[in-house]
Amino acid sequence: MRDRFNQFMMGRYGNDQLNRFIFIVTMISIVLEIITRRSIFYFIAIILLVWGYYRMFSRDMQRRYAENEKFLGLKDRVTSVFRHSSSDYSSREDKKNYRIFRCPQCKQKIRVPRGRGRIRIRCPKCGNSFIKKS
Repeated sequence: MRDRFNQFMMGRYGNDQLNRFIFIVTMISIVLEIITRRSIFYFIAIILLVWGYYRMFSRDMQRRYAENEKFLGLKDRVTSVFRHSSSDYSSREDKKNYRIFRCPQCKQKIRVPRGRGRIRIRCPKCGNSFIKKS
C-alpha cells in the first residue's frame, strides 16, 4: 500500500510549510465551529482543506514552490517584528553601556557607546554616514 501511495505521489508537489499552516488553521476552524456552532467556521475549514489537498496533489511544482516562498517571506517579516524587539542587546550590561542604531540605508545594526553626544556614525557594511545622539 505504501508503495502504491509513493508511486501516486511521484511527480506531485507534496507537503510544505504553507500546507502545514493551512491544515493547522483548518483544525482551529473546526474547533471554533464545535465551540461556537457557527457554520461559517465549517465552511472555512472545508475551503482550507480543499485548498491544502489541491496544493499537495498538484503537479505544478514551480507555482507551489513560489507560493511557499511568498508565505515564508511573509512569515519571516511577521516573526522578525517580535524577534528583534527585545533581542537587540545581548545582555543588560550592553544595554547600559551601548545604544543600537540601524543604518537607514541597509538596516545593519550598529552598536555605539552611550554618552558621547551627537556623533557621526559610519555603517561598516555599506559605508553610509548618519548623525545620531548617543
